[in-house]
Amino acid sequence: MGVRSPRNWKGAMAQLLVRNLDPAVKEALRRRAERHRRSMEEEARVILRRAVESDDRPPRSVGLGSRIAALFADAGLDQPLAEPPPPLA
Repeated sequence: MGVRSPRNWKGAMAQLLVRNLDPAVKEALRRRAERHRRSMEEEARVILRRAVESDDRPPRSVGLGSRIAALFADAGLDQPLAEPPPPLA
């Protein structure tokens, strides 16, 4: 079905009050809104809308590279590999 945006929704708009919001989260939201040249309220609406819309999409299949990486995630292969010695002349 998808989320109705304010542009195509005919009716009263809902309100949401968020209590006990961490001050660091509020400050990050303020900075993000400023970067996007939006109010904090509009930035929160955009974030919420995108989060809900992404839930409506079918899950993306995991690519081959990601599956291989997951197989070896706990194998201790996170150290850099040693360079091979130079070839003999």
